[in-house]
Amino acid sequence: MFKASLRSHLTLWFGGLSLLTLLSVGFYVGHIATEQMKQASGNALLNTARAAATLLGEQLRERQLEVYLLSRAPHLERGDLDNPAILKSMQLRTQARAEYAWMGVTDAEGNVRQAVNDLLVGQSVQKRPWFQIGLRRQYTGDPHEAVLLAKLLPGLPNGEPLRFIDFAAPVHNAEGQVIGVLGAHAHWSWVTRIVESAAFSHKNSAPDIQALIVDHDGKVLYPEALMGQELAMTDSILPGWTAANGYLTSMVTVPTPSGTALSWSIAIRQPLETALQPARMLQYELLILGVFAAIVFGLVAYYLALYLSRPIEQLARSAKQVQNNQAGAQFQLQHPVLEIAQLGQSIDAMTQSLLGKERELQEANASLEATVAQRTAALTEANAELLSLATHDGLTGVYNRRRFDEKITEYSLLSRRTGRPFALLLIDADHFKRINDSHGHAVGDEVLQQLATLIQNSVRSTDFVARYGGEEFAVLLPEVAQPDTPEVVAEKIRTAVAEAQFPGVGNVTVSIGLGLADPADNNHTALIKRADQQLYQAKAAGRNQVAFHAH
Repeated sequence: MFKASLRSHLTLWFGGLSLLTLLSVGFYVGHIATEQMKQASGNALLNTARAAATLLGEQLRERQLEVYLLSRAPHLERGDLDNPAILKSMQLRTQARAEYAWMGVTDAEGNVRQAVNDLLVGQSVQKRPWFQIGLRRQYTGDPHEAVLLAKLLPGLPNGEPLRFIDFAAPVHNAEGQVIGVLGAHAHWSWVTRIVESAAFSHKNSAPDIQALIVDHDGKVLYPEALMGQELAMTDSILPGWTAANGYLTSMVTVPTPSGTALSWSIAIRQPLETALQPARMLQYELLILGVFAAIVFGLVAYYLALYLSRPIEQLARSAKQVQNNQAGAQFQLQHPVLEIAQLGQSIDAMTQSLLGKERELQEANASLEATVAQRTAALTEANAELLSLATHDGLTGVYNRRRFDEKITEYSLLSRRTGRPFALLLIDADHFKRINDSHGHAVGDEVLQQLATLIQNSVRSTDFVARYGGEEFAVLLPEVAQPDTPEVVAEKIRTAVAEAQFPGVGNVTVSIGLGLADPADNNHTALIKRADQQLYQAKAAGRNQVAFHAH
């Protein structure tokens, strides 16, 4: 059986473990970076989709309101649909709004009485949906190709068919009777320009993004190249974002005018390959760095093994001489590595014992016992340090999230058994990202350390303080009676932070959400949710305040 030297074993084990550790860390960090990049890109697409949907909804409401107000003009209510003032009003509207392709007024039978540029005057639009619905209420319609206007208006430069969306409102006389319909056709290109301006005009727009308009059946209305294709609208998409079919997609419903059946959604999507490219590059760089570092560690391991194995090899040769009753055996009694020196001393003591020196053997035993005691004490100290690392946050020194989860579970079980409530404070540093961006992460870490100290100094000795995550801290209050009620403690913390000076930053404030445990809760998740909702309310109300809702 092949037996390798200690030198070879140490080199292989140290180099192999270094490579495995670094590659594992590289994959793990790359995975985290990928997920964070996906989250950031998805949120950016969601914000873009919301902006586009909001802008389009506002424009549609304005046009619908414009048509409605024009239908209620005094010269229309007089009942004379041939009044020249009606045509002048419509002409002024179309001249002010380039998106209108046609505007006209019909009688109750669907005959066009007046229209801008005299288009369709005298023709019947009785079968058109905008007229039929416009007799009863305001109407905003889905896009459609031109039917009657196709031969009267110039075509598009790219050869695509003319498409419009319709607006209509009933015309009533002074007695409230419907005497006609005021209708308008807006260019579909007006809608697409609104969406494109919201999606692509921002200077920080993500690369390769695509804006789509989708109807209530999930079919694409825009762009023309995808028109008619179905885009699944699942719960995972609305109202957030999802990663599927090679795209990162966000979809938001357009807030359409009230009283209409229009139901559109704006979908903003980006190829996953583009969205995650920075994270993938980071992962590749980490893997290359891991391999390079493993090679360096392997070389270091070899020289370290050589440094450690030489005295051990010498001890082995000397022990072999003693075994063979050969003279001249010498043992290295001094070495910078404590264990190697002790090994040489121990073997030397054993040799002297074989030669009949019992006293030296006893001294060696005593030395060995002292070493064991020393190792035991060191092991006990190391275990205590490991316990502290497992339960405390390395940056701030307060308890970590893992210990918080254990503690809140204990409090919840005790509360359900005794009926005594306890409170939870969720504390979040206001505008912490701005501190990191402006002053650097090192200053941000100092701010978190000072925040932890201020919070600990503001609570009672029986209270439990933990870092909940990032710039967020959690405080458990087992006693909620007067005078130190949860509101008082929370306000004390908020005031202490607001009055403190943070080196290099100045003033920092916190928002605090307060939740009170209910013995009827099945678990502590409900308490955390209540406190988190109050924290959101504190943020929404302007930050630097305490939010609490008694139940």
